[in-house]
Amino acid sequence: MAGELVEFEEGTIGIALNLESKNVVVLMDDGLLIQEGSSVKETGRIAQIPVSESYLSRVINALAKPIDGRGEISASESRLIESLTPSIISRRSVYEPLQTGLIAIDSMIPIGRGQRELIIGDRQTAETADSPATLQYLAPYTGAALAEYFMYRERHTLIIYDDLSKQAHAYWQMSLLLRRPPGRKAYPWDVFYLHSCLLERAAKLSFQLGEGSMTALPIVETQSGDVSTYIPTNVISITDGQIFLSADLFNAGLRPAINVGISVSRVGSAAQIKAMKQVAGKLKLELAQFTELEAFAQFVSDLDKATQNQLARGQRLRELLKQSQSAPLTVEEQIVTIYTGTNGYLDSLEIGQVRKFLVELRAYLKTNKPQFKEIISSTKTFTGEAEALLKDAIKE
Repeated sequence: MAGELVEFEEGTIGIALNLESKNVVVLMDDGLLIQEGSSVKETGRIAQIPVSESYLSRVINALAKPIDGRGEISASESRLIESLTPSIISRRSVYEPLQTGLIAIDSMIPIGRGQRELIIGDRQTAETADSPATLQYLAPYTGAALAEYFMYRERHTLIIYDDLSKQAHAYWQMSLLLRRPPGRKAYPWDVFYLHSCLLERAAKLSFQLGEGSMTALPIVETQSGDVSTYIPTNVISITDGQIFLSADLFNAGLRPAINVGISVSRVGSAAQIKAMKQVAGKLKLELAQFTELEAFAQFVSDLDKATQNQLARGQRLRELLKQSQSAPLTVEEQIVTIYTGTNGYLDSLEIGQVRKFLVELRAYLKTNKPQFKEIISSTKTFTGEAEALLKDAIKE
């Protein structure tokens, strides 16, 4: 059968991808021990992986075998690696935020549970994956099958595909070996179908199915920031928005190096709590105006006071977006940070003092005004009482 697993005499597993007399099976290993004339047997199983709760906290390879040295994983069920995507009736609109802890994302490019948000940009290093092309091709499907197992059990899963340009390249290698006709840029004609089937599996399930979710963050590598090449344009058209990472911003010291101007979430404020919507709208507008003004100001020697003030505000807003690696902020801390910046409370500080002030303000609020966090977390709204508490804390 197409997609069936076969087993060679010495243990290598293969997958039937072509049904021709001399060209049938693709190996899932280097196959160095296979000899001419050795026997191959059908397994009767379409490509599938074992699934169970025991997979939580484990590290596995593309065949769902453990590679973390912690022994075998027990599983009584299995799941096809390629399964049908949930129908429109089985889904509901994205409405729950998936908090990343990054101000730049949660406030301006929000991601909701069940969304597909592309992360796109240049690589710092040219890593090349060294596992066989077949396993690189299968790895995303294995991850998706495992995530689906938990999604249909009313759980919330996040799957990161790092990266789909490498997977497309692996599929390209396999297709050429299978003598399939090449299409645009020598990629096989069905490479778009390959990625759309994979990404459509991400969903927010309906109330009747338990409201589980699979959120997909595919990563696609660009060369010198060019998003107009074949694979990036394909994946942009399939996803619900993209986060564009810029090498220039990275080199200028802005971390995370997100280009807010051209990044977008097509789910938008549906993936935010009301309190975040109340404070974040102003931030994106002010940053966009600042970016334009900054480009213009390079060519003008004497700027009026209002323009100087706007530039100063923009520099401080950019400063508050900077976050260290592995230092996420809760949604309440993000609201504090954004409100303080957009309402001009940072304007009188030197740029070098901004981050120190914000760190100390967040700590002060936590210790001296714990009711602020309680109001936001219970009502999900930035109430008048919460605003008064925050203003007092800033003054103090």
